[in-house]
Amino acid sequence: MKMTNQLTGVMVCGMLAAIATPALAGGANDSKNIVQTAIAAGQFKTLVKAVEAAGLVDTLSSPGPFTVFAPTDEAFARLPEGALASLLKNPDALKSVLLYHVVPGKVMAADVVKLKSAKTALGQTVEIDTAKGVRVENANVVKTDIGASNGVIHVIDAVILPKNDIIEVARSAGSFKTLLTAIEAAGLTDTLRSAGPFTVFAPTDEAFAKLPKATLEGLLKDKAKLSAILTYHVVSGKVMASDVVKLKEAKTVQGQSVRIDATKGVMVDNAKVLKTDVAATNGVIHVIDTVLLPPEKMGAADVGVGSSIRLAIERGVPLFNAGNAEACAAVYEVTTATVLDLAAGRLDSGVRMRLERGMRDARLAHSASDRAWALRHAFDDVLASEGRMMGLAASR
Repeated sequence: MKMTNQLTGVMVCGMLAAIATPALAGGANDSKNIVQTAIAAGQFKTLVKAVEAAGLVDTLSSPGPFTVFAPTDEAFARLPEGALASLLKNPDALKSVLLYHVVPGKVMAADVVKLKSAKTALGQTVEIDTAKGVRVENANVVKTDIGASNGVIHVIDAVILPKNDIIEVARSAGSFKTLLTAIEAAGLTDTLRSAGPFTVFAPTDEAFAKLPKATLEGLLKDKAKLSAILTYHVVSGKVMASDVVKLKEAKTVQGQSVRIDATKGVMVDNAKVLKTDVAATNGVIHVIDTVLLPPEKMGAADVGVGSSIRLAIERGVPLFNAGNAEACAAVYEVTTATVLDLAAGRLDSGVRMRLERGMRDARLAHSASDRAWALRHAFDDVLASEGRMMGLAASR
C-alpha cells in the first residue's frame, strides 16, 4: 500500500510538471504581482474585471503571499447565463467567490499534491483530489506554478463556488450586513462556517437600527459582550420552524434560554419571527425583527427600576383602557426618562438597552397607542428579564 501511494505521488507530480509550461513556470514573472501577472497573461480578463469590481486589487497586490487558483475566461463563460452579471452587481457576493479561489501562503504544485484540502482566504475549505490529475473542488488544474512577486497562480478550468454556509447565506440575502459586521467583530465567523449544525435567529439590519447608535458602536468595540449577545441568538442543532413552534424555550450557545411563544405568530423573547427555514449547508436561519438581549443579573438599582415600571403600568393601563392612550404613553415616557436619567450610572447594560430601545420605538411611532405599546413592550421585557434572573438565583 505504501508503494502504491508513493507511485501515485510521483505520477501526479509528473503530470503537474507537464502542464507547467517553461514560459510560465517558476520565476519568469516574479517581478510582477499577482494582479499584474494575470493581466499580462491575457487569459484572465474576466477574472481581473471581477477582482476590480470586488475591490480586491489592493489586497492581491499586497505582499501576501497568496496562492490563487485562477479560472480562465473560458471558465467564467461556462457559468449559467446571467450568473456572472449578477455577481458583478453584487460586490459582497463576488468578493466571497473570489476569496474562495485564494489560499494564504505560497503553495507550489509539489506541495498542492500532498494536500487533501486547503483553507481559503474566505474561511471555507476547498477539497483537493489527486486521484486523476489534480482537481480543486469541481475544477481541473490545467497549468501550475505561474510565479509572481507576492505568490503563485495555478490555472483552473472552472469557477469554484463557496458552500452556502450560514455566513454566505446571510451575505447573499443582503439584509444582514450589520449582523455580519458584528459576527466578524466578535470573532465568530469561523465558528458559524464550521460543520455545526446551528439554528440562528438572525436580526435584520432594521432590527439593529432600533438600537441607539451609541449602544451599537459600543458593542462593536466590546468583544466579550458582543459575543455573548450574538451567541444568545444561536441554538445548537438544526431546528426547523415546525419544531420551533412546539417549544416553550430553547437553550442558546450563550448558555441561557430564549422564550418561545407561538400563540400569535412566533415570538422569540421580544422579537417577532419574520421568515423561517432559510436553509444553509450547516444549519438554518430564522429571521427576526429585534436584537435579542440576554438577561443579566439584576443589581439593586435594577430592582428599583422594576418597582418603578410596575407602578407605571398600574397607572397607565386604566388610562389606556379608558381610551386615553396619550395619557398612558405620557406616564410610560416620564417613567422611562426618569429611570434612565436618575439611575444611569447604576443601571445594568441590558436594562438600559431595553429601555433606550423602547424610547426610540416610541419616538418613531405614528400614534399615541403605538407609543404606549412600544414602551409597554420594553417594560415587559425588563420585567421578564428580572423574573428570569430571580428564578435562576432561587434555583442555585
